[in-house]
Amino acid sequence: MAKSYATDHEEKEILSFEDIDASLTYSYANYLTWLFDERVELIKGQIFKMSPAPSRIHQEVSIQVSGALFTFLKNKPCKVYTAPFDVRFPKESFADKDIYTVLQPDICVICDQSKLDDRGCIGAPDLVVEILSPDNNKKELLNKYIVYEEFGVKEYWIISPSVKTFLKYTLDDNGKYQPSKLFTLSEIITSSVLPGFELNLDEVFED
Repeated sequence: MAKSYATDHEEKEILSFEDIDASLTYSYANYLTWLFDERVELIKGQIFKMSPAPSRIHQEVSIQVSGALFTFLKNKPCKVYTAPFDVRFPKESFADKDIYTVLQPDICVICDQSKLDDRGCIGAPDLVVEILSPDNNKKELLNKYIVYEEFGVKEYWIISPSVKTFLKYTLDDNGKYQPSKLFTLSEIITSSVLPGFELNLDEVFED
C-alpha cells in the first residue's frame, strides 16, 4: 500500500498533539511547524510520543555519563550533546521535506563537525546513548536500534538505571551491530570510537 504523506495544507490544521493523524507519514518539514508542548520523535515518518520528563535517577545517570564524555573530549574535535537535541537521518536528500526520521538520543557524540548546524545534527552520530526508563516501550527501542544500525552509528550504548546494567552495540565491518556482554557495577567501559576513554560504572550508578 502506498504511503499517505502529510501536506502543508493538512499541517495547518494541527494545533495540538491530538490533531496528529496516525495514518499519515510526516517529514521533518512537518515536525518543524508543530507548536504543541509534547516532545515527539519521527521514525520513518511515524510519530512516537516521548516519555514524560525523565526521573531524577535518569537525570543523574545522564549527567554522570555526559560529564565523563565532556571531560574526555575537551579540546578534541568530537562534541557531546544531550537531549533535547534533534538528530536527523536523511536517506537521499537533505531537504527538510525528504527527511522522515528525527530522533532525540539521551546523549550523542559527533566527531564530524560538518554534520552540525543550528538545528542539531544531520547524519549519524558516532556514538549514541539511550538511558532506559519504565516508559520506554519495546517497539520504540527496536525501531531505534534499526535506525542506528541502518544509518551507521558506530556505537550504541543502552543503560538501565533500574537494574544497573550497561550494554554496548558496536558496528562491525558488515554494518551490523555486535553486542557486548552485559556490564554492571565494578566494571569499566571503554570505547572503540573514543580510544582512551574509560567509564566507571560504580560512578554512573552511584546513588
